[in-house]
Amino acid sequence: MADGSNFQSLKDGSDADFEFTFTPCSKDNIREEADKYCPECHEYLCKTCTRYHSRLKASQQHKLLDKSDAKQGVVVSRIKCLFHQDREIEMYCLSHDMVYCLLCIATEHRSCDEVNKIEDVSKQCVTQAEIQSLLDGTQTVQDKMKSLTVKQKQNVTAIEKEKEAIEGKLDDTVTKLIEHIRKLKRETTKCLNDKYSTLKEELVSAISVSGRTAEDLKQTKEQLHTIDSLDLEQQFVRMKLMKKTSQDANTFITEGEAEGTKFIDFTVNKELTDIIAKANSIGDVTTGIVGEQKLKQRQYTIKSTKVINVKLSNDKQGCCISDICRLPDDTILLTDFNNNNIKRLNTNDSVQNVYDFDAWPTGICCVSNSEMAVKFNNNKIQLFTVCSSLSKGRTININNGGFFGLAICCGDLWSSTQNGVNVYSTSSNLVKSIVNDQNGKSIFKSNVQHMSVTSGTVIVTDGSDGAVCLNKDGTVIRELRDRRLKNTRGVCVADDGTIFLCAYQSNNIVMFNRDGNCLGELIGKDFGLKTPISMFFDGRRNSLIVGCGSTNTLFVIEFDC
Repeated sequence: MADGSNFQSLKDGSDADFEFTFTPCSKDNIREEADKYCPECHEYLCKTCTRYHSRLKASQQHKLLDKSDAKQGVVVSRIKCLFHQDREIEMYCLSHDMVYCLLCIATEHRSCDEVNKIEDVSKQCVTQAEIQSLLDGTQTVQDKMKSLTVKQKQNVTAIEKEKEAIEGKLDDTVTKLIEHIRKLKRETTKCLNDKYSTLKEELVSAISVSGRTAEDLKQTKEQLHTIDSLDLEQQFVRMKLMKKTSQDANTFITEGEAEGTKFIDFTVNKELTDIIAKANSIGDVTTGIVGEQKLKQRQYTIKSTKVINVKLSNDKQGCCISDICRLPDDTILLTDFNNNNIKRLNTNDSVQNVYDFDAWPTGICCVSNSEMAVKFNNNKIQLFTVCSSLSKGRTININNGGFFGLAICCGDLWSSTQNGVNVYSTSSNLVKSIVNDQNGKSIFKSNVQHMSVTSGTVIVTDGSDGAVCLNKDGTVIRELRDRRLKNTRGVCVADDGTIFLCAYQSNNIVMFNRDGNCLGELIGKDFGLKTPISMFFDGRRNSLIVGCGSTNTLFVIEFDC
């Protein structure tokens, strides 16, 4: 709302004293009393220019006010149409529950039944309940927008780390290739030296024999010049010896010429050079959306397993690793239900205490780059800021906090209850409860356990023979069931969409593909895994971390690349 006081009174000390001066004329030092006010132009107009203002094409649609109305503060700029910025909103369409300009009505809403002028429908007062409902709805949208922004920022951080990981993998690959080529060079050089030494030794030996034979021939030739001075018996002996020397020399020459000239040659491994010459890159770099089938379904082969004792000296009870999560800085956190604490798994796979609580932690998840949420059996979800240490943030009051399972999906916290899932906003409001399907039938077979989120889909285990895949709105997408699973607890999803479920009673892990088809057991009941209740897939280390309920252990399964 404009205020006429901004345009009033004397200008430049002129003798003419008007309550309102004509704005355009005053710019040329012309003193004329204003007669009208244009809210669109924010200018006062004299009588002459009022006529021109109404004739100009650019301003002929402007609604002019008397100067008295402007003085009283009733100057209101009419809201422009969303679709035609040069036109004012004048009509309301009930069919679309939206306001439009006359051009919109004429072109897009001619067939709509309930179209009225704004002044007719605006007489219906907006209730306080409607205002509050809109405020609440706007707040919800703001919260979701904030969560979306957090997710997008997390995405930026994630792809930065993925880029760094790829660069590291690229450097490792180049180093391995260079090292392998150097190894091949060393082996080929050794072979060259061995063969060269053998040939050279043979040739040096032959040269030595040739030298001695040549010397013998020289002596024989010299002796032939003096043979006449010997008696017949000595001449006969000498002749036979000389003939033998000449025959041996001929034999040596014949054999040497038959052997031919020795050589060393090198033939390049064309298969190797062709592969390198034809390669356009060391590997393929691809992009996509998490959850899409951008990755080929892997065949998971166990490379090694490790059992880690997570019981610390100050733990008063046997450990029960109720949940596992990873922070953006790659820190792995474990909630120990029995000992009321969070444990941190460092890079050496050793465990140290991080934070002690007064209640039993039943779930944990990462909310943002610097914030995590922990669920407790005292019906609270406590948010923490993660820096060099943990700092308490806001608290969310919940129901049925004693059941394992906490996850974040689309900015909302999903918390397991006895027979379903409660969804809370991060501002503490209960958004919805997911218990029954649209036909009123229970969605879950037994007590709800852990959850894992992948691309807006929430996979919820239900303490029976598998899990249920839910859309973010709570509707059922599919079920993952296998009779080998007994009392399913933990769930996690790999980068390629493979789903892992572990069962407390059957002590096994069963895999499903992203379409819900069972891929068989990863680990059977005889493998040695005992009472698994929580899982986390660590893509950076290509391993599966399994928390156990009654053995004080953490089970780490490393896969082949």
